[in-house]
Amino acid sequence: MEIEAASVGRVVTRHRVRPEEKAAGLDPPYEGGVLDARLAPVLEDLRERSLYRVRRVVDGAHAVRMRVDGRDCINFCSNDYLGLASDPRVAEAARAGFARVGTGSSGSALISGFNAEHRALEEELADFLGRPRALLFSTGWATNMGVLKALLGRGDVIVADELNHASLIDGARASGAEYRRIAHADLGACEHELQQSALDRRFALLVTDGVFSMDGDVADLPALAQLARRSSAALMVDDAHGFGVLGARGRGTAELLGEEPEVLVATLGKSLGCAGGFVAGSQVLIEYLIQRARTWVFSTAPPPAMAAAARAALRIVRQEPELRARLHENIERFVGGAQQRGLPVERRAVATPIQPLIVHDDARALVLSRELMSRGFWVAAIRPPTVPRGTARLRITLSAAHEPEQIDGLLDALAESLRALP
Repeated sequence: MEIEAASVGRVVTRHRVRPEEKAAGLDPPYEGGVLDARLAPVLEDLRERSLYRVRRVVDGAHAVRMRVDGRDCINFCSNDYLGLASDPRVAEAARAGFARVGTGSSGSALISGFNAEHRALEEELADFLGRPRALLFSTGWATNMGVLKALLGRGDVIVADELNHASLIDGARASGAEYRRIAHADLGACEHELQQSALDRRFALLVTDGVFSMDGDVADLPALAQLARRSSAALMVDDAHGFGVLGARGRGTAELLGEEPEVLVATLGKSLGCAGGFVAGSQVLIEYLIQRARTWVFSTAPPPAMAAAARAALRIVRQEPELRARLHENIERFVGGAQQRGLPVERRAVATPIQPLIVHDDARALVLSRELMSRGFWVAAIRPPTVPRGTARLRITLSAAHEPEQIDGLLDALAESLRALP
């Protein structure tokens, strides 16, 4: 069946409806205008290059066992590293919060939206991290955009790892500062750019992920902090994937490596299983961001009930270190099992829940992901522009909630599916 994909008065572009488009509600014929005529060829090009993206619908809780697009599967692609997204204690805290304070905050934090639950969460996050203050944002993306645009401007320099999260990249570009993007983990290039900024007497901010979201490796924070100090630069770390996971108490990459950045950003939507983002730092930093971080100043504050849920999740992280122990046992089981089966999975000095299996070709990554789903395992295919060209992969993530037999089953399915690929 063919449908009209774009038009200016009359149809100018056609394409064949694919199963994923039918599922997305694009089956009925439709006719657009000038904008559709511009966009439809871009979509068709993405389809032809195996880069088209389609949402899957989850029915029920977002947990290890899930029902996705009408079929049961084991989830190996979420960021719910400690299994708290479906923990009944966290859900009960949210339910009680909704009953007590309602569904929304009704305004920005500087107008009417700052609730006692928000304040309590900020204080507890700061205490947990050993920082003077923390500031809660609606999302991790809003946190990075707001912080970078507030701290930087024309004449400043941002030195950033090329594999930083997209929110750091976009925040850097939007800040107006000179954006110096360096090769991944290239300390020599980092030192050169920071020294040049110091010679030019320009303020420089060195920005890195703590745990890189698509590769799972950990930034060398001690070396980066030393380079920043030598050049009178500041260090900012986005520890979205290390917070709650790494370190003896779950404080993240900084605790694990013994180096505290001046600006620490993390999210509530991964290890805590909730939603939102935050920045932690000095009293001066937080007060400055309250005045100048536009994504905080001009956004409706997050629902207070979600802050209550995050507080419950944070208490679990503090009181149950066995969750982190179980997670790291599962990581070791996966990595060891992958190597026994000859799968291309790297053993790293610091083990993290993110385990990429590089297949290089975009189409092969899609085929492998679909084959695994047919066997009952949900593993997402990651393709450009999320990762560099030629590095398409399966991004496998482990959780404390995974059972050993589920991990072994995935490993067997991976080995069999890879052997079956042409």
